[in-house]
This record gives sequence, C-alpha cells and structure tokens, in this order.
Amino acid sequence: MSPQAASPAATSLPGGISPDTGQPGFGVYLHWPFCAAKCPYCDFNSHVRHAGVDQQAFVRAFEREIATMREMSGPRVVTSMFFGGGTPSLMAPDTVAAILDAVRAAWVVPDGIEITLEANPSSVEATRFRGYREAGVNRVSMGVQALNDTDLRQLGRLHDRAEALKAIGLAREIFPRMSFDLIYARPGQTLEAWEQELEEAIGLAADHLSLYQLTIEEGTPFFGLHKAGKLVVPDGETSADLYELTQRVCESHGLPAYEVSNHARPGAESRHNLTYWRYGDYAGIGPGAHGRLLTAQAKIATATERHPETWLARVAEHGHGMVETSELSAAEQADELLLMGLRLREGIDLKRWSSLSGRTLDPDRTEFLIGHGLIEQTAPDRIRCTPDGMMVLDAVVADLA
Repeated sequence: MSPQAASPAATSLPGGISPDTGQPGFGVYLHWPFCAAKCPYCDFNSHVRHAGVDQQAFVRAFEREIATMREMSGPRVVTSMFFGGGTPSLMAPDTVAAILDAVRAAWVVPDGIEITLEANPSSVEATRFRGYREAGVNRVSMGVQALNDTDLRQLGRLHDRAEALKAIGLAREIFPRMSFDLIYARPGQTLEAWEQELEEAIGLAADHLSLYQLTIEEGTPFFGLHKAGKLVVPDGETSADLYELTQRVCESHGLPAYEVSNHARPGAESRHNLTYWRYGDYAGIGPGAHGRLLTAQAKIATATERHPETWLARVAEHGHGMVETSELSAAEQADELLLMGLRLREGIDLKRWSSLSGRTLDPDRTEFLIGHGLIEQTAPDRIRCTPDGMMVLDAVVADLA
C-alpha cells in the first residue's frame, strides 16, 4: 500500500483534521495502564500505583515495542492514533510527545490524521490539555460518566460535576474535536432523569458523545454487590426503553448513532474507532493492548502482557511485550468483520465478507432476518442492522455467521 493511495483527502475539516475516507485504515493504539483509582464497574486493564510511575522507563519501552511492531507490519500509512487506558491524562505532555515521535519514526504519519487521548476531567489533569495539544493531540475523549454528584460518587469517579463542566469547557476551547462518555441504566435511573441529563449533555457536547449502558462485569466490585442484591440496576425492559430513548433524543438533535453506543454529527465520527468496526489493521502497543496486523505471511492477532511492570521487563528482554501472536484464518477474519461491521449504521460490504469467507450469506437466513425487520439491504452488496436488530445484535450476528 503506497502512501499516496492511503493518504486522506486534501480537504480538511475545521481544526485541520482530514475527513473520513470510508476506508478501514491503519490505526495505532497506545495503552497507558495506570489510574489514580480503580472504578468499581471497570474491568479494563488498569492499575493504581501510589508510589508513582517511572514515565521515562515506559517511554523507552513504548519506543522499543513500536519498533518491533514496525518490523512485523512493514511500511504502512497511519490513519489514526489513540491513547487509551487506564488514564492517559496521567501522562506528562512530554511523555505523549515522545511516544508520538516514535510512531512518526516507525510509519508514515500524514498531517491531519486524528490523534485522540482519553482523559479524566479532574482539575489537575485538565491543566495538561494545552501540553497535549502542543504535542500533537487534536481530539480528546473524556470519561465524564454522569452529570450529577450523587451518581459520580456511586460510580467511584474522582471528579465532581463542577470539575466535569470545567474540563468540558476547557477541552472545547483547546482541541479541534472533543467527545465525552456517559453511562446510563445506572441504579435507580428513570427515563425522565436520563432524558434530562442527556439533553444537558448534548448542549455541552461539541460533535460526539459515547453513551454506554452500565454492564455488570465479573471480577469487579459491582459484580459482587449486584450478586448480593446490594446493587440493583434497571431490568431488561427498562434498559431497552432507555436505549430507545437515547437513540431518539440524539437523533432529534443531529447526533445520530453511527455505532451502537456512539453518536456524532455527520463527519465527526471517531476515525480510530471506525478502523476497528470496519475491520482495519491496528497495532496494539503497551501493557494489555490487542492488535490486528497484516504481515507478509498472514493476518495475526496480537496481545501484550497485561501487568505493567512485567510488560516492561518483557520489552527489555525481547523488544516487545507480546504474549500472543496467533494467525487468523480467512473464516475467523470473516466472522470478526461481521461482528464488528454490523455494529455500524453503515453496515458491511458483502463482497468483502465473501472474499474472506469464500461463501455467500445463507439466503434463507438473510430473508428471515429481513422479514422480521432485523436487517436491511441498503445497496446490492451492503447490509446493515435495523434499529430493532441493534437491540439483539449478538443474535443477528450468530444467525448470519
């Protein structure tokens, strides 16, 4: 793939970010695994280090693992970068700048690609926003999660409503693009309360919102409380009503869902997340990161050591922290494409799916799902889930696969 073929279009969106080309792309995901505190609902790979973190040691390890990933992938043109976590906004701006420099040294990085950093809206972290912008970050995604102090405390967040509002305002001032997350279907949440909160969030948002239903994940403190009956969340019917309300309200304000939980004004969709859902390639770098890389031999799934200090030692010894590199068969790739692509409002390209799977979709199953209003054909070679289908997405994918 040549740089000329993969470079984004010349016309830029406000803030100098290149527009979406519609192609899967090649993303670079960078995982910073440290948090100031572990939220009780979170099952992500995040770790608390009260004694502090040697950021320079981790920068050196990131540099080495990036170089190893470059050897595996060969020359590529990066279409997006994403710092996830954990809490990347605990990094010093110089740390972010050094890691971005390492990516630029490894692959071709055109001007105007989307570079996102996840942040928590505490006042201390928000003061670093200008430093991140100077380092090259042009999009920030903030974990607000709720807009009232009672629910923020219940969710284990370290910020309050006032800090969230201040951070949102600062992000809108500094970054060309900004998004924030909210969690709904929280304990005791009513349709009326969520609608009011969602209306406020849309008024605060620039062009993108990520809205997730609270899920009780095994191994988290919330799981134990829920199992003991001490944490009661909305039942299935109420959760479905909350989801439908979310779609309706966002759509009416010009923020339609382009993916199950993500809403954006047209043109402001997350380029990096589109790479996942369009089943593009991405290098997963840092403790606990996953990747999908097309090498000279095959498409492989990668996974790195989750424990930060163990990852650091592995990188020092081997030049990378990978603990898994498995070749994906064509059938496995087709299944992943189906699973990821049907999350998108744009759906999937059937020609691409058939070229991977070596077959066509079962016409009887397709007709059944169309007849029940769960999928629809939007072009001769493209299908997508309907809004009703999105409600039972896992079952639709299983039926088609």
